[in-house]
Formats: sequence, structure tokens, C-alpha cells
Amino acid sequence: MEDGEVLSFIRDQSRGAKYVFSVCTGALLCGAAGLLKGVKATTHWSAFHLLEYYGAIPTDARVVEDGRMVSAAGVTAGFDGALVITSRLRGEDAAREIQLAMEYAPEPPFDSGSPKAARPQTLEAATRSASQITSARLTTARRMAAKLGIHK
Repeated sequence: MEDGEVLSFIRDQSRGAKYVFSVCTGALLCGAAGLLKGVKATTHWSAFHLLEYYGAIPTDARVVEDGRMVSAAGVTAGFDGALVITSRLRGEDAAREIQLAMEYAPEPPFDSGSPKAARPQTLEAATRSASQITSARLTTARRMAAKLGIHK
């Protein structure tokens, strides 16, 4: 998130893009590149609280569309977001055909796919497991907020 060359590449590529798509914590990269100021966005639940450091409007949904910015909450939400973008570019029929071709019909064996659905002990364990990277991301987000002129 602090690699100037990477952030410059993201900004440059976004200029001519019809859509900019982030999956999971890729939203933080888009934010660090300055693409989320005043934009509704989502990211993985463990980093969701960091979106505001990048000027984003945190939106708790699997897929969030705001103009040409599309963000997906987590890795599996990336499938949903890809189908949304496909429908925008090629129509719903094309998206439906792709969904069928990849046999994307999720039936998770457990109802723990979001913090709201997970059992408290499952959420606590997952949060504990992610605590080190979450702390590092917060430190970086604070530095990036200052560079982007976002006051937190």
C-alpha cells in the first residue's frame, strides 16, 4: 500500500478503465492509490474498518457498485462481483452462462461466511488469527490517510 510504483500503476490503469474492480483487501490498494475518496466500497470484514482511512464510504455488502468502482468483500464475493461486471459489459445472459459454465451455485456447509452469521467463538478465533496483519494494516492506513490528506 506504500509502494509508489504499484500505486502509480493502479492509478494509471484506472484512468482509461470502464470499471475498476477490487476483491477482498485489494480495496485498500485502490484506496492507497486515491481511488476511493468519496466512493462507496467494501472489503474483507477484517479490514472493513480501514476503508474510512482512504476516504471511502464503507458499505457492508458482498458487492458494492459506485460509478465505475466495483468492490467485492472477500475472495468468494469476487465471483459475485465478476458476474456483476460481466452483466454490465456483456449483458445478463452472458453472466448467467458464465455462472452455469463454472457451476457457481454456492451451498456452504456452514453458516459462518460473515461476522454476522458466524458463531461468537468462531469470529473471536478468526479475529485473533488475523490480529497481526490487521494491526499492520491499521498502521499503514494511518500513514496513507495522512499522505492522502484524509484526517482521522
